[in-house]
Order: sequence, then structure tokens, then C-alpha cells
Amino acid sequence: MKKVVKFGGSSLASAEQFKKVGEIIRSDAARRYVVPSAPGKRHSGDTKVTDLLYQLYDSTEDEALFQETLEEIKGRYQEIIDGLSLDLDLSAEFAELEKNFRAQCGREYAASRGEYLNGHVMAAYLGFPFVDPADMILFHNDGTLNAEETESAVAERLKDYDCAVVPGFYGRKEDGSIATFSRGGSDVTGSVIAGAIHADLYENWTDVSGFLCADPHIVEDPAVIETITYQELRELSYMGAGVMHEDAIFPVRKEGIPINIRNTNRPEDSGTMIVSSTCRKPRYTITGIAGKKGFCSITVDKDMMNSEIGFCRKVLQVFEDNDISLEHMPSGIDSMTIVVHQSEFLDHEQKIVTGIHRAVHPDQIILEDDLALIAVVGRGMKDQRGTAARVFAALTHERINVKMIDQGSSEFNIIIGVKGRDFENAIRAIYTIFVLTQI
Repeated sequence: MKKVVKFGGSSLASAEQFKKVGEIIRSDAARRYVVPSAPGKRHSGDTKVTDLLYQLYDSTEDEALFQETLEEIKGRYQEIIDGLSLDLDLSAEFAELEKNFRAQCGREYAASRGEYLNGHVMAAYLGFPFVDPADMILFHNDGTLNAEETESAVAERLKDYDCAVVPGFYGRKEDGSIATFSRGGSDVTGSVIAGAIHADLYENWTDVSGFLCADPHIVEDPAVIETITYQELRELSYMGAGVMHEDAIFPVRKEGIPINIRNTNRPEDSGTMIVSSTCRKPRYTITGIAGKKGFCSITVDKDMMNSEIGFCRKVLQVFEDNDISLEHMPSGIDSMTIVVHQSEFLDHEQKIVTGIHRAVHPDQIILEDDLALIAVVGRGMKDQRGTAARVFAALTHERINVKMIDQGSSEFNIIIGVKGRDFENAIRAIYTIFVLTQI
């Protein structure tokens, strides 16, 4: 059996955390390919190494600050090395880093060095070979992942390695420069490697015991999801649920490889299994709730709209011409509503309104700002009657007005729009009626 194991920044923030990770890896011989992140915060007032690297890169013209920041970064790694009693000298790596930083070789290179250096520490600690992802994680020059060539390169590079440490987060562009994924991109590296080597399981170790039913900043001590499908996770991640970088789903989904979200600080917890499909019945009717603020809606009303061929296309063309992507589009017989990110819309507001008037001559256009969207997701909803009614009942009880509702044909996702001020209360109300009342 082959497992790829990724550890987040909080799991590798100190020597003490490294020791926990070492115990986890050594407890299972199948954990053969390790993807480390850069050291995260050791405590709430601390700074992530990646942020220190950005600060270092931006301070090359302030020699005192540059040296101070460089010594702080060196100290973070030396503290881990000394705490693990390793015979490891990173002087050559830091000399190369300083030279390239002073040459202003790019912010993506700067950000990547946290994982690069931590990979060397992890390889020395485990006695595993170090493999630089710049040799096999390949990006186009526009910064997008070259997925097909990366899969081939990873398979070829790792075929002779029974085990390896591969830092997360970065790779190489066609021009040879370093490219990075967005924040949290070590998840993607782990997923790409798992898919390319046909791993049996991808374990993603973090500081929570799995994927939670709701945001713990909104709902106190939310329940852990035991099993979730890729499709459910994609819906929740898109709507703001954390834990995993959403692009990390695709490489393993294609191979049908399950993902196990685990807690480094509580390795005895089974965490959450993310699978392509399952016969396991969910513990609750819903799998999870997630949402985002910062939307607005544009409602276009016109009598007999439904009989006017091309009406919707003409309206949407106005948004496309202004480079505005839509989030949802509920419609009726004589009206259609387009929900978009308010921050994107405001700069084009009157141009879009004018464009819609010219395109379809509506009876009226109604704009509404400060909307929040909430996704209620769950494969168990398909076999349960009255799910939407229970959502409405929960919100009615809290005197929350529903501004929009949109349910897809798959029957496992309901999107509710509410005013931004009602966002947190709405999530708590829905969680209460579907989870707390079933415990």
C-alpha cells in the first residue's frame, strides 16, 4: 500500500510538532511520500515563515531590516534543527536564497523557499531522499499548472523512489522560473503526487480532526463530517469552507483516490474520509453548511420574457462584455436574477445597467446589495422530504428573510441568499435544525 501524506504549516511550526509528525509517519510503513508546508505560527502572536520571506524580499533596500528578518528566518529553522538534534547545515541554502533575493528573482521564488527549506529539514529528520518539486511540478508561463506533463514528470521522477520528501506549494515554469500555487497550495502538490504515483490514499494532516459541518467561528464546536464525497466537498469549498485547497480535489478524483483529513495533534481521531462515492448513509440529512458575504443581485423584469427568444443570452452577454462572472441565476416566467460579486460589479454598475436596457428593454431593473450566499449541501437530502421546508422554518423562526433560493437538479445542494447582517444567524439556525436537533 502507498500513502502520500501532506502536513500543513501548523503541523510543522516547531521541533515539538515535527516530532509528532515523525511518530505519525513511522507508525505506518505505507506513509512513504511526504509533502511538507513551510513552518506556520507557533502561537497566536507568531508570524508564518512565508510571511517573513515576503518581508525579507521586500526589504532589500533596507539593509538593517533585511539582516534582521534574515536572521529571524534562520533562527526559526535552526530552532527546529536543534530541537530535533539533527546534524544539518543550511548555510549553503541560505547563501543561495540571499543572493537570489538581492537579485529580486521574483516573489514566487521568495514564497517557495519556506517549503524548500522545510523539505530539507524533514528529509534529514526522516532519513528520506529530498526531491525538489521544481524538477517535476510544471507550470505554463501564464502561471497555470500543466497537469498532463506534470503527471508524467512526477511518475517518471519518483518511479525509483520507495520513499521521498517533496516540498509542497511550488514548481517550475517553462522559462525555468519558480511558480507557486495560491496559499494552501501544498494540498495541490500532495494531490498531484498521489494521482501520478497511483497512491492508495492521500492523507492531509492539519490542525482539525476532519472537515467540520460548519465554520467553527460561527457555530460553537460543530460536528465532524465522517464521510463526504468529492462533489459535496467541491460545493462546500467553493462556498468558503476551509481545510483543503479546492484545486486539490481534481488530481485524486480522476484516479478515484480517497482523501483522509486528519489532525496532527489528535492522530487517534479517524478524521474525515473524502471519497468519489459511497453507500454510507450520512449521520445527518445535510453534510455541511458554508457561505460567503459580499454579493449583489441584478433582477431584470419584463412581461412575456419567457416567449422572447435569446432574452437570457442577451442579458448575460452584457456581463460577459464587462468581464463579470455570475454566481447564480434563479429565474421566473417574467424575471431573471443574476447574482455576482459586489466588488466586481460596482466599477461597472451603470455600464451594465445601460447595457441591459439597450439589449432587452426591460420593464425594470432592481439592484440589491449586501447579500450573503449560504450553501446547504448533503447527499442525504435527496432521499428526505421537506428539506427546503425545514430550511425556511429555521430561518423564519429567527426572523430572517430569504432573498433568493436556488436548488440544482442533483438535489444535494440548496443555495439561500440572505442579507449580510443575517449571515451568521442564518448558518446557526440551519445547523441547529439539521444537526443539533438530531444529536
